[in-house]
Amino acid sequence: MKKAYLSFIVLLGAMMVLSGCERPAFQKAQNGFRGTAMVDIQNPRINADKAKLNELPPSTGLAPAEGEKASKVYQNVKVLGNLSQAQFTTFMVTMTSWIAPNEGCAYCHNVANFAEDSKYTKTVSRRMIQMTQNINANWKDHVQGTGVTCYTCHRGNHIPQNVWFKDNPQNATGTSLGNRNGQNQASESVGYASLTYEPFSKYLLASNPARIQGKDGLPNGNVHSLQETEDVYGLMMHFSKSLGVNCTYCHNSRAFSDWSQSTPQRSQSWYGIQMVKDVNNTYINSLQGVFPAHRLGKEGDIAKTNCATCHQGVNKPLYGKSMLADYPYLAQAYPTTVVADKKATTK
Repeated sequence: MKKAYLSFIVLLGAMMVLSGCERPAFQKAQNGFRGTAMVDIQNPRINADKAKLNELPPSTGLAPAEGEKASKVYQNVKVLGNLSQAQFTTFMVTMTSWIAPNEGCAYCHNVANFAEDSKYTKTVSRRMIQMTQNINANWKDHVQGTGVTCYTCHRGNHIPQNVWFKDNPQNATGTSLGNRNGQNQASESVGYASLTYEPFSKYLLASNPARIQGKDGLPNGNVHSLQETEDVYGLMMHFSKSLGVNCTYCHNSRAFSDWSQSTPQRSQSWYGIQMVKDVNNTYINSLQGVFPAHRLGKEGDIAKTNCATCHQGVNKPLYGKSMLADYPYLAQAYPTTVVADKKATTK
């Protein structure tokens, strides 16, 4: 009897302690017709951490465009040479705070001779500025008028915190034997599910449509395999985690494949996929021979982008707040990129 009484006291005490640790109730918002299960679910506790991550850096204000051009004042200016000296120097200082706040100018430059190109980071920075201009000028179907800057991805880090490398799907580790098919390894990239943990090479690098539903039943109406289905589902899990949303942010849960019943965000997401392919193939992979060995992945490739690189857990990077008012030259016209036929490659 005494033992039972003590157990009850311990249990009651544990309940009282844990009641103070209860998570806040999830927030739900209906974003579709009733009966379609289109409800957005958010966790206030997690959102509080995301808010800190997505705060804007201090604004520098708009630097004057008047004055002598940077290409005339400084040597070896290959990008942004059309800016005024004030614009150019302001942006250099700001970009340093976004990417290398501790190292300062020395991260990209030989401070004894700023004009020389001895550091690979300087070559990379030039290409990334061109990439940013391209995104803002030619991918408005995805970034809208908000656009992106270096800070959107880097946020004070040399390398954005969310990048990916290629992986060999036949690697076997630990006690596992044989071909894992890129699966059976809990990975954050796909929400810790036993799915293809690196679906990015297939859909965010190569030109493969992330689509597996057929219009007709088996055996002739759908030729996609279970492996392909899991590949696509892994990518969808990545989208959901990267944006902090449910599947119903883009899809109608009663007809996932039907574009006419999907939300407008699905089209915007499709353009995002094409944009990321352009970024990875046109800009990042073109730097393959520039990076040193310690910056390469285990398959010898360089870090590439996916949805999490910019979004970092929210449906709009930095909650949709634009920084381009201070840096309008990052949104200037740049050579257009080829956009694939939406009907042929719909998600």
